[in-house]
Amino acid sequence: MKNIILIFIFLFTTFSAISQSPVGAWERTYTDNEGKELRMTVIFTDKYQVATWYDAKTGAFVMTNGGTWSLDGKTMTEKVEFDSNDSENVGNEVSFEVELTKKSLQITGTDNILKRLDNGKPGALQGAWLMSGRKRDGEMQSRNTDRPRKTMKILSGTQFQWIAYNTETKQFMGTGGGKYTTVNGKYTENIEFFSRDDSRVGANLEFNYELKDGAWHHSGFSSKGAPLYEVWSTRTK
Repeated sequence: MKNIILIFIFLFTTFSAISQSPVGAWERTYTDNEGKELRMTVIFTDKYQVATWYDAKTGAFVMTNGGTWSLDGKTMTEKVEFDSNDSENVGNEVSFEVELTKKSLQITGTDNILKRLDNGKPGALQGAWLMSGRKRDGEMQSRNTDRPRKTMKILSGTQFQWIAYNTETKQFMGTGGGKYTTVNGKYTENIEFFSRDDSRVGANLEFNYELKDGAWHHSGFSSKGAPLYEVWSTRTK
């Protein structure tokens, strides 16, 4: 009986280790070579990921990159779709070993250890989304999500980030992100970094949101006070 229990514990522990998933949000705060305190955040959805670095005190944007990811055992492989620091990385694949637990994600052989912020909950909009429509002058205009020019939003359970980029020209246009909540039909963002305008850091923006036939309808006012109505569709490819 004792041997059976030990075997069960071994199998359960092994299965738990294998079944760990990075889906959710992760964070690391550290001091760089110039003495600046930087924050690194990473958001993983089922297929897509984004990593971003910014000043932990001021929110000043430093860099971001991301794309698709896969995990085979301990080997993580990422294919770059955008890179604000080096456009020549777009299209490249990079693989590295990781140590993954419920609470930490470490690149093997380095001191790069991220702590888990969430596992995809409690926000209602976890996933990767592409802008697929926008209302202008009272008329809805659709957008082809298959085109190279993309505006993507990646959300975990508590963190969000949008990225505008072009996979064909490898151009990076801009990004912003931070924390979010979804409560009683209200989607609220707290901006922690914004590549185009550091003065927006710390702002709270509240929008109405609704899920219709799998699409995210998003309405309210932009960070500049202009009215907006956007439709976002789940990214499938």
